[in-house]
Amino acid sequence: MTKYIRRAVGLCALLLVALLVNAARIQVVQAPSYDDNPANRRTAIARYGQPRGDIVVDGRAVTGSRDTGRQFRYERTYLDGPLYAPVTGFASQLYGTTLLEGTEDGVLSGSDPMLAPYPLFNGLVRARGAGGRVVTTLNAEAQRAAFEGLGPRRGAVAAIEPSTGRILALVSTPSYDPGQLSGTGPAASRAWARLNDQDDKPMLNRAIRQTYPPGSTFKVLTAAAALDSGVVDDVDAPTGSPDPYRLPGTTTRLTNETEGCADASLRYAFTWSCNTVFAKLGVDVGLDGMTRTAAGFGFNDRKLRIPFSVAPSNFDLRLDNAQLALSSIGQFDTRATPLQMAMIAGAVAGDGTVKTPYLVERTTSHSGGTLTTTGPRILHQAMTASTAQRMRELMTDVVEKGTGTVAAIPGATVGGKTGTAQHGIGNSGTPYAWFISWARADDSVEPAVAVAVVVEDAAARRGDITGGGFAGPIARAVMEAVLGS
Repeated sequence: MTKYIRRAVGLCALLLVALLVNAARIQVVQAPSYDDNPANRRTAIARYGQPRGDIVVDGRAVTGSRDTGRQFRYERTYLDGPLYAPVTGFASQLYGTTLLEGTEDGVLSGSDPMLAPYPLFNGLVRARGAGGRVVTTLNAEAQRAAFEGLGPRRGAVAAIEPSTGRILALVSTPSYDPGQLSGTGPAASRAWARLNDQDDKPMLNRAIRQTYPPGSTFKVLTAAAALDSGVVDDVDAPTGSPDPYRLPGTTTRLTNETEGCADASLRYAFTWSCNTVFAKLGVDVGLDGMTRTAAGFGFNDRKLRIPFSVAPSNFDLRLDNAQLALSSIGQFDTRATPLQMAMIAGAVAGDGTVKTPYLVERTTSHSGGTLTTTGPRILHQAMTASTAQRMRELMTDVVEKGTGTVAAIPGATVGGKTGTAQHGIGNSGTPYAWFISWARADDSVEPAVAVAVVVEDAAARRGDITGGGFAGPIARAVMEAVLGS
């Protein structure tokens, strides 16, 4: 009898081991294939079975979760959705995630291993931790000032802290409410179709995903290249620039919209935005010098992430001298995102270095424990510190007595550059209005903010569009908001 009992026990043990091995094979080895199977709804049910973590601005959550009681239980909600949509993106059961909702999905959904106190155990039982929080670098007042300043017009604003690269504002208009895409009902589908069909593209993030001809704001880069290369030694010396300026190798003559540009100094040409002077300076610096300086400011960088990707700004690497002349005044194929232009202003405001822009200050667990932090990093050396100092003087002149006086702020030193960018076939399109600037409070040792504003306004009369008139007041409001906070 003992012999048969031993055999039965052995068989039962063997069967138990086989069951355990098979369970481990299914839950560990084959789990990814089951998770990825479109017919498996358990992953999605688990994903939306608990509240999603929040995105935080200035200590206040601008996202939330609503209990629907349905199978996909929790839907995403947004506080001031259109205001923060260019930062948060959306989290939709039907259409996935974008922007911070996408790049920080692991923390927000609770699936990041850092949120699990016992990662191995959680992995075996397929448990999901409570969603964490993503704390942004945004300044709420600056964000609102930019949004309200743009109003119903198409455009974008990017503002950064020059000394660190922290993004203080990131606005794109027209905007949309990402909460309309939450849920699985027909309302979300209708909202998706409507938003994608609109001509003004409210879901396009113009601050980081749209590039524009920067127009005269690009003259900041050309001036820096001329100073760094030694083409200009004295900002008050004549530059030997004719007015009009014949583009090399062509019969086309470039003119100005202001007087006194013939043989003007760099200071005068920058203050009053003389096209002829900067076109000639770009050719004098040469293609290698201009492309090197452009790269130093961040142009043609396809790897920039904040943490979501940013469209690369373009400065062509192959140009003849006529094309180089036009590119040096922000025309031809030169294109930039508003964030890129804010980085240019930030480099001038600092010591000539471009700091890596970032939007996430830190991530935390649901209980507040820090998971990750982000700190300042140097991305590029755009120019020497001495050139940056001279560029600050030139940009200050623009605001104190040039085309950017509208951006002046009492109690602060402000530097700026206006731009009116031509585009379209034969420059027939309504120009884009640009303004880039930085501001330092008089009682502070370093600038607090650098801003770039672009305004598209197809409804405006062509002659009324100027960087100082349209974009300058918006930049001033953003700078005032940062200085006031």
